[in-house]
Amino acid sequence: MAKAAKQETVKVKLVRSLIGSKKDQIATAHALGLHKIGDVANQPNNPQTQGKINKIIHLIEVTEA
Repeated sequence: MAKAAKQETVKVKLVRSLIGSKKDQIATAHALGLHKIGDVANQPNNPQTQGKINKIIHLIEVTEA
């Protein structure tokens, strides 16, 4: 049986409020699992996640997990 490769993840933290943001940006934050300031979510590092991150990069902090 082949050993599964460990998928890389990124840690995403909401550091700015969603108040005043566009509806699509709020929906993107919620899709990443971020609802309140200080929320942290581990997400897979793939093109879909990178697109979400780029959409709300001014509201979040991203680190390698």
